Amino acid sequence: MSTVINFLTRRRGRDRFDLTDWLTWAYLILGTLLMFGPVLWVALSSFKTDAALAEYPPTLLPLAPKTAIVAGYDKPLQLYKITGGEYKGRQLAEIRRIGLVAQMVDPTQPDKRLKVNIQDRAPERSMAFAIGNYTELFSRFNFVRYLWNSVFITVVATVITVLFNSMAAFALAKYKFRGRTTVFLLIIATLMIPPTINLVPIYLVVSKLGMVNSPWGVIWPAVATPTGVFLLRQYMLTIPDDLLDAARMDHASEWRVYWRIVMPLAAPAIAVLTIFSVMWRWNDFLWPLIVLTRSEQFTLQLALNSFQGELQTNWSHLLAMTVLTLLPITFVFAFLQKYVTTGIAQSGVK
Repeated sequence: MSTVINFLTRRRGRDRFDLTDWLTWAYLILGTLLMFGPVLWVALSSFKTDAALAEYPPTLLPLAPKTAIVAGYDKPLQLYKITGGEYKGRQLAEIRRIGLVAQMVDPTQPDKRLKVNIQDRAPERSMAFAIGNYTELFSRFNFVRYLWNSVFITVVATVITVLFNSMAAFALAKYKFRGRTTVFLLIIATLMIPPTINLVPIYLVVSKLGMVNSPWGVIWPAVATPTGVFLLRQYMLTIPDDLLDAARMDHASEWRVYWRIVMPLAAPAIAVLTIFSVMWRWNDFLWPLIVLTRSEQFTLQLALNSFQGELQTNWSHLLAMTVLTLLPITFVFAFLQKYVTTGIAQSGVK
């Protein structure tokens, strides 16, 4: 811990902070706020009630009105702090509001009703987390089903993507055959084609194969990515050919060379492709929206869209489900980023 503190508090100036130190800290703080500020806002807002979300001006923390049980009234009454008028400084509970005047009562003197202008009061608030926004997802919505659909599509598509792209990259990087450069250029050229242009022909193929309303209709069209082939091919070019020739001289098959030598050495690039593939599949919305029309086959992204109604939107549940959708992708990146960093360091040594 002391090492981290010393690293963060080190400065260029000997006795005091230099101008570059202040600029660096300002840049880091601004960057952190811009990157994590919206995420923090969404996470805290997911614990607010619908009434708190509709308040203006909005608040960062999940605050709820204070209430008090007053004798003679069946329901708890909301508390207000009087900021002006003859009752200034007192804490009163609202009975009802008529226009610009509110009928209020002192909780200690429930028999006497008081009239207060609504501009002379401010609601009392306290920190309150609406945990029901999360618990109701499992009782009112088929959240577990949507989660399983997203996990299945993401995991299977990522495994197939890594397998297919690594095979193609291995062939383009380590095999010499006529037209190798042409094939590689054609693969890279597909990056210039907008994905929306391919939606109609891909849908026709998927429909003919009977994979509409099936997770496989979402998985197969996107398993071969030119970005993955390019990334793995460029990394595999750095693997010495002599190492592969030595394995072949020891009577290793081509599959064994690929699986036992090339794949472990290309682990850093595979980790990067895995992160990209998980992000692509998990956040994909347009293609699943076209292929999947039954609600039981929806992914989390389609389920989030279903919260948007024509007349009203359930913002509290929408924000809670958004936070739960962000957690898996965050864990995957946090787990794999160390392998990416290690791979970059090792490649620098080479």
